[in-house]
Amino acid sequence: MARYRLFGPLAMKRQKSFETPQPTLYIVATPIGNLQELTPRARQILEEADIIAAEDTRNTQKLLTHFGISTHMVTHHKFNEAQSSKGIIRLLTEGKSVAIVSDAGYPLISDPGAQLVNEVIGAGYPVVPVSGSSAAMAALVASGLPPQPFLFYGFLDSTEKQRIRQLLSLKEYPMTLIFYEAPHRIGKMLQNCLDILGDREMCLARELTKKHEEFIRGKISEVLELCDQLKGEMVVVMAGHEEDKELDLTQAMPLIKEHIQRYIKEGMTTNEAIRKVAREQGLSKNEVYRQYHGLN
Repeated sequence: MARYRLFGPLAMKRQKSFETPQPTLYIVATPIGNLQELTPRARQILEEADIIAAEDTRNTQKLLTHFGISTHMVTHHKFNEAQSSKGIIRLLTEGKSVAIVSDAGYPLISDPGAQLVNEVIGAGYPVVPVSGSSAAMAALVASGLPPQPFLFYGFLDSTEKQRIRQLLSLKEYPMTLIFYEAPHRIGKMLQNCLDILGDREMCLARELTKKHEEFIRGKISEVLELCDQLKGEMVVVMAGHEEDKELDLTQAMPLIKEHIQRYIKEGMTTNEAIRKVAREQGLSKNEVYRQYHGLN
């Protein structure tokens, strides 16, 4: 998880996004497949912005043409982000508002934009999100796995050595895990997951919102058998590490004792307090009694 870094410090400051009209950087989510998922507000922002900063102007042009939007575009991608960020801040300084978009979904989420947002905030200009499609959220809510808590990881490393290291760091995480993966790597990625995380329940979502949208739910080993047949953009939603169901009373006893003593101070007898805490925590009253009185 150490692959992420903060580009600059975030000084204490309150942003009131809509109180005073001012040059603004808009983070605009675009459709992940079905163009009709562009929200009316996103369309309005793209029409009214002075400049659109696009990850790939060719892809974004298709979207703009579909909706009859003629706003001027500049490129902003991972290879020019440092230089492009300076140019966008210069545009804001000139009083222009800028909308940043990626090829699909939210900018910054496994896409360029984090450095730009950090620098725009540092320069004192507001950053305003414009909601829309998210492949990760669409896959999560339709997966059948617990929707919260979850950990969105994005793409694992393309090299197997680093990918294994990353999966080892995630092995004990109890929350639902969400990954993005390319079709030519999905087989190797799932094999690594099976070897390191075990045969967990998962859902592979592909071609979300498109004609060939598909959800494949099952064990990792079962989904792995189908990988050679799969194409398109993919989201992998995977069950987290299953913790022991039984609460270790020895470790939990200090906190349980605090609860019991609080109820005693409120006027309960010791037995009443033990009974109440045991019921609240789903524990055996006799076991809590023995632990509380040190009888084990």
